[in-house]
Amino acid sequence: QVQLVESGGGLVQAGGSLRLSCAAFGLTFSNYVMGWFRQAPGKEREFVAAISRGDPATYYPDSVKGRFTISRDNAKNTVYLQMNSLKPEDTAVYYCAARSGPYIKVVLDEYDYWGQGTQVTVSS
Repeated sequence: QVQLVESGGGLVQAGGSLRLSCAAFGLTFSNYVMGWFRQAPGKEREFVAAISRGDPATYYPDSVKGRFTISRDNAKNTVYLQMNSLKPEDTAVYYCAARSGPYIKVVLDEYDYWGQGTQVTVSS
């Protein structure tokens, strides 16, 4: 049974940093593209970052580019999201997702497995 377990969320002041982690169980982690998405209250879930399987390539939307960094440790079956210079508009539930296909995708339906989410709240 596949499980993705996020951690590291919390309350932080604007301009601060947080590091999210997502531990994967029940899958061959190195075979999966990993992504982070977020969902703010009343809004649709949106793409935040993704990292490819080997020789990792990464991709970010303009809203977080230069502030967020995704990385992975295949030995620990874990993907990370380092978030710096946080803004109140970054407040959301952050979800980790895994995709079995070879390419980075930004669409929710392209991902096979999802975590339960971790809350990130940025105060002004």
